[in-house]
Amino acid sequence: MKNDSTQGNLEKGTQNHLAVDSNSTEYDPQSISPKHNYSNEQVQSNPILRITTSNNGDIIYLGDQAFNKRDLQNAFAGDLNPGLHTLPARPMGNPVPLGLSAFSVCCFVVSLINCNARSVTNAEVIASSALFFGGVIEAIAGFWCLIIENTFAATALGSFGGFWMGYWALLADAWGVRSSYQTEAEYGNAVGFYLSAWVIFAFLMWLCTFKATWPFFSLFLLLWVFIMLLAIGNFSGSASVTKAGGVTGLIASFIGFYIVYAGTATPANSYIIPRPLPMPFSEVV
Repeated sequence: MKNDSTQGNLEKGTQNHLAVDSNSTEYDPQSISPKHNYSNEQVQSNPILRITTSNNGDIIYLGDQAFNKRDLQNAFAGDLNPGLHTLPARPMGNPVPLGLSAFSVCCFVVSLINCNARSVTNAEVIASSALFFGGVIEAIAGFWCLIIENTFAATALGSFGGFWMGYWALLADAWGVRSSYQTEAEYGNAVGFYLSAWVIFAFLMWLCTFKATWPFFSLFLLLWVFIMLLAIGNFSGSASVTKAGGVTGLIASFIGFYIVYAGTATPANSYIIPRPLPMPFSEVV
């Protein structure tokens, strides 16, 4: 429960924040991101660029909304939330490490096969990871992110859960998809079409990480490159490009494992707590 003075500040800030009074100290956007140069027109068209605080710093006003500082959280890869955000209203566990561990394990196994590691080329083995763990479990984690009000994580995890299930169906010929094509070239082009759609999706997800953290940003950048190389490899039939995609996927999976640890490790269970590494333009409190 907030005390009366805090509630009063919240009400006043919510009613008329843009008219800054003597009880607030206004901060230009440059104080948060020194490289930002916002014009007056940009500030008026997007009021959230105007950020103010109460004198004691406990209340932060974003546009015409007021928040208690302890209710705000910086961008954090461990919960796949790419910007300054409020804590979820429902006190539940964080499903992101589960979903991201499913993604990373699946990406690791698939990438080893794409690299032809130890001469393994048969994709049937990925059923255990792409269908069950990377597919079903990751999708469930994505749906659970909707409950904790994390739209980005829900979109990313839920979508890539479906991606792995679909990719497994194509590689393992689960429903006779591969055998239905007359030639390998035609099949490769069809898989390339499937992957091309995911290249676009991964690129859009990556664009949403520029105000997040470096591991967060790097994961989605490498994920985009990974899928793009696989698409090019299928279109061209080049084993070298596919192997390059496999190497990129391996690096992405290792970053994913790091983020899983960052989202799981706490002072209560670990002596090693990764430090957040915010991007240059990220807004922090």
